[in-house]
Amino acid sequence: MPFYHKLGKIPHKRHTIFKKENGDLHYEQLFGTEGFSGMSSLLYHLHRPTMVKSIGKSIDLNPVAAVKHNVKSRMLEGFKVKPEADYLKSRTTVLFNNDVHISLAAPTQSQTDYFYKNADADEMIFVHQGSGTLKTLLGNLNFGPGDYLVVPRGMIYQMHFENEANRLLILDSYQPLYTPKRYRNHFGQLLEHSPFCERDIRQPETLEPVDEKGEFLIKLKKEGILHDLIYASHPFDVVGWDGYNYPYAFNIKDFEPITGRVHQPPPVHQTFESARFVVCSFCPRLYDYHPEAIPAPYNHSNIDSDEVLYYVDGDFMSRNHVDKGFISLHPAGLPHGPHPGAYERSIGQKETAELAVMVDTFAPLQVTQAALEMELDDYHLSWLED
Repeated sequence: MPFYHKLGKIPHKRHTIFKKENGDLHYEQLFGTEGFSGMSSLLYHLHRPTMVKSIGKSIDLNPVAAVKHNVKSRMLEGFKVKPEADYLKSRTTVLFNNDVHISLAAPTQSQTDYFYKNADADEMIFVHQGSGTLKTLLGNLNFGPGDYLVVPRGMIYQMHFENEANRLLILDSYQPLYTPKRYRNHFGQLLEHSPFCERDIRQPETLEPVDEKGEFLIKLKKEGILHDLIYASHPFDVVGWDGYNYPYAFNIKDFEPITGRVHQPPPVHQTFESARFVVCSFCPRLYDYHPEAIPAPYNHSNIDSDEVLYYVDGDFMSRNHVDKGFISLHPAGLPHGPHPGAYERSIGQKETAELAVMVDTFAPLQVTQAALEMELDDYHLSWLED
């Protein structure tokens, strides 16, 4: 995160005595990444955050490739992922490499009997359908349709849903996930040309520390293995914290599109970045205003990256027969562009209502069996002329 935040009660100086009302000490914890050089926050617990009572079963969650060396353009019907009661069991990986795992989920119930901690990756949870509250040890965030929830690695959290109809797109990023550098000055402030600013980003505002000992199940993912750990104190016992490393929310509808006289390239839609992939938001916008502009994207070659597009809403101008929840994969090395007729139909159009999330990876993606089971078989042939 590019800016500082604090919540709850904290001492005047870090690493100093901070007493409870009864005279006992609070327990300070540095919560950070990349050793001591990345984003970090200082947390103050009611109990020691280190009290593990037992370690239980483990499950291997590492995805398995059904297609390792993909050169086929693919379209997946994402809403074919069946609803599943449990939040973690509902997460279905469809595409992955060593840098990012792309999953779909349709959980129907809230997490109430366990807490989750992803020690491997930052998570970006895009809420396509559903609403509720992301509860974390650093406070709560309400969410709804169109929200990106960015959860730093190591964050203990629960997802609480208001109803059963939920659809999520989830990215596990194995490098820290940030706002794009070109949108920020060297102090970290988002600049005037950025398509969003700090006031669009929602930070935790409600901290509800729980002072309770007992047995609390934390499901910890490390090296792709999900471990069951029993902690002796409630993980949400933080009375205060400050720093730069915390979960936050940003709604896709708060992204302000950058437009021009002629068609603008995909980087103008960039919303997040890691060292190995980027995330873009395609939002409703006015089309190009040159009198001879062709609004449809020109054919382009993905020489260095795989392109994934998740369709959220609206009529996507460059694609035929696309519905909500569809996912297209255009692999590196092959040119792609608008479907036959889309190029011509776009001429003279003034605006688009499309809404989509794009992920461009700098390493090839592998395809899982779950993805193949929701694939439209003839998509790679859809550019052939009649």
